[in-house]
Amino acid sequence: MFTNDKIIRKALLEYLTGLHSGDSKLRIVEELSVKQGAARVDIAVINGVLHGYEIKSDRDTLLRLPDQMNLYNSVFGQLTLVVGKSHLHEAINLIPSWWGIMIAKIDTNGNVMLQTIRVAKDNLHQENSAIAGLLWRNEALELLECAGQAQGFRSKPRVAIYEKLSTVFNQCSLEQKVREVLFSREDWKVGSLPVPCGD
Repeated sequence: MFTNDKIIRKALLEYLTGLHSGDSKLRIVEELSVKQGAARVDIAVINGVLHGYEIKSDRDTLLRLPDQMNLYNSVFGQLTLVVGKSHLHEAINLIPSWWGIMIAKIDTNGNVMLQTIRVAKDNLHQENSAIAGLLWRNEALELLECAGQAQGFRSKPRVAIYEKLSTVFNQCSLEQKVREVLFSREDWKVGSLPVPCGD
């Protein structure tokens, strides 16, 4: 039997929810937009790290994966590719050695089984402006306000605000602040909560 996105996604969400059940702070988000909508990672786990999971079922192709990799590499602290068994060998040759790999197979009872082939390692290729780009414009501007660096940026486009944020905070601090905003975001489509100005 061949896997598809729907059944892998369901199994992966269940697996990740169980895996991180003890986390004090956790957000699992489907279809998280990166680089202002240039791509959407299938599942993002937000806890002490930004971890992106990309699904390529047996019914998918890997044609878009190289472009997706470049975008995801700029944003996520860790990345894992979840593939149907038909893509495993090609995927291993395609993705960086620090990406994790999970294989999704269907057992004799029709259940999806996930097996970790390689554990994800830390990404050394993140870009501050891309991390800041996970925020909505008003969220990013409020971080600048909190840092006392918003002068001259309140009417500028969001890309300029992201670039400014990337110079105001070092990568570790910026990623932490972005995670805190994503933790507290309630409506992912139409608005956001005010950004707390605490450390």
